[in-house]
Amino acid sequence: MEDVFLLKESVLSFLDRSGALLQLAEDCKPFNDIQRNEAVYRFCIRVNPSDLIELDPRLGDCVLNDPLKATALFQSVCFLSIKTLSLIEKIHTESQVNVILKFTHLPPFPEYTLDLCEFPCGYGTMRPVAMEGLAIAMTRVSKYTQGARFLCSEEDCPCSTGFHHIRVHAPGATESATVRSDFSCLLCSSHLKEDIKFRVLGDKQLVELIHVKALDVLKVHPPSALRYQSVTLFLRDELCNSMRIGRLYRVLGIPAHVHQWPNITLSVEANSIQPWKPEYTGTISSNFQALLTATASSPWRFSAIVANTFGSPVVPPGLYSTLKLGLLLSLVQGREDNPDSLHCLDLLALTTDTLILDRLMTYSLGLAGRGVRHPATGEMFASLSRDEHGAGTANIHAGSALLATGGVCMLGDLGHHRKDKMDALQSALESRTVSVIIPGKKYGEDADQQISFPVQCSFWALADSTAPSNKTTRTDSTVLGTVDMGPVPAQLAEAFGLVILCREAGGKQALLAQTMHTLRQAVQPGEPLYPSCMQFTTQDYQELLAYTQRIQTELSPGAEMMIHGYYMASRRVRSDSGHGAKVSVASIKLLISLAEAHSKLCLRSTVLEEDAVIAVLLCENSITLRHGASALVIPPDAAFPCDLCDLEALHRRDLILEQLQQSILHFVYTYAPGAASYITEE
Repeated sequence: MEDVFLLKESVLSFLDRSGALLQLAEDCKPFNDIQRNEAVYRFCIRVNPSDLIELDPRLGDCVLNDPLKATALFQSVCFLSIKTLSLIEKIHTESQVNVILKFTHLPPFPEYTLDLCEFPCGYGTMRPVAMEGLAIAMTRVSKYTQGARFLCSEEDCPCSTGFHHIRVHAPGATESATVRSDFSCLLCSSHLKEDIKFRVLGDKQLVELIHVKALDVLKVHPPSALRYQSVTLFLRDELCNSMRIGRLYRVLGIPAHVHQWPNITLSVEANSIQPWKPEYTGTISSNFQALLTATASSPWRFSAIVANTFGSPVVPPGLYSTLKLGLLLSLVQGREDNPDSLHCLDLLALTTDTLILDRLMTYSLGLAGRGVRHPATGEMFASLSRDEHGAGTANIHAGSALLATGGVCMLGDLGHHRKDKMDALQSALESRTVSVIIPGKKYGEDADQQISFPVQCSFWALADSTAPSNKTTRTDSTVLGTVDMGPVPAQLAEAFGLVILCREAGGKQALLAQTMHTLRQAVQPGEPLYPSCMQFTTQDYQELLAYTQRIQTELSPGAEMMIHGYYMASRRVRSDSGHGAKVSVASIKLLISLAEAHSKLCLRSTVLEEDAVIAVLLCENSITLRHGASALVIPPDAAFPCDLCDLEALHRRDLILEQLQQSILHFVYTYAPGAASYITEE
């Protein structure tokens, strides 16, 4: 008893020093409302374990290793404080005070860490633990019983009145542990009945958390013998709706074994939730640093060589350079650590060789901070199931696109997808949201509910341009520059920001180069296939992309003028062409995103006019493929108008790009002469 008294003294001292006692007095004020008549009064107290250990090591040890006992100590002290200070007159017994200890952090030791990679989980001491992981499923918010008052059915028993029998939810307890009909009076053993009007309800939500490495299974890494086990989090009251599907979180919580006969499952009562950002301390490889120094005389050469030699394990340098540049720009804009700042760069590649392009995209996906390869038969956005933890509500599972939040979702060949899937994809690309309908009758609700989720990832897809088209034959003549999208509907192709036609001018020579590349890799696996100046490792690219994603950029006046001027001129020219406006408002975001990505790829924090040139050329080529050429006449592969086989070729490309830059400026001044004055309004 003396030890308990000393611990309570330490609790009171902590509450006084930390300001929690003043906060307790403030939290009591709403409960004095005459209309509020509750059996249980809930209070949250923020606890810093380091402060407790410094004040009283025994109290700190109790909080970290026996949280239920520590909660009882805080409950007793809070009750005495409320009664002594007359903060709430309606509280009569200690059991009416429901104290929740909120941990600010935990010691960085293995004993206080739950590694979601370990299997099986949950055989250790039920102490507070910290964990990091990815939210892959969640339920709707439902109700649970925080506390209830029970009265003895024997009228002569003292417990037939007052607040002698109060039941409060405890971590790991099911609803039946708090409220059911077979409780007995502790005094006379008579049957207890609940006083319904004093029941206190709270909000509850279930979230499934899994280690982020589990996404490697859905990526491109070879399968391993590791097994990833998800854990169910119980979010209560103020923590509800604090997590989003597809995001990374650091969670402090108390593991508990939930008993649901005949099963016992491990769950975690969440105590504190914070967004989690993986740490990155990498640098650019010496190979790329040397290349950056060697190409400093031109604003275009570094990115040209980086794109030209990219994907060498799959395709030889020089092939599909425009597509490789587009893939790199999309990867640069990935933001796994901050999906809200993601500038999506959706890419559709048209080709006659889907196998090679699928391999190239798969290789590129492996370099994404987060990448998910979507199977044609899988769920793209979200699916529903019934909750298995007794709540009876709908459990929403993340599909490929939501799992790829902040990264890339690779769809593969669109010819393998059903029409309804492509319609859903088109809707998501246009609105950047996806809605899930929860049938009320199936999940115990009066009416259907609709929940929307943001789609914050870039989509990569490819299509066989020689495949039969689903659209009806056009009656008018084909517009100059357009290509058949194969099985891809025109509206879906329009929803993709960037459409790239992969055509190689070499014809049979390009096919021979690809064949030789594949054969040499098969005969000489792991050996360098090209001169050292062209050989950049996959790790070099991985470090480069991780570094570029964290560069903060700003638009220069020249780049802003070119982007907005081209946008206004294109809208005017294509609106007057008789085919309707082909440049949507979303194009301005695409142009800015492309220019920013090119600037980051070149390791620049300022977006130059030269970056805007690349953005305009890629965008104009994409629009031309869908709607035909305009007054701005540029070559089909304008970003790579010639093969980059030597230094002379790089110089020749610079000269061509400078000429195209002047053509773009002439186009802007001709068709949008006053663009600078009405840019802000637009």
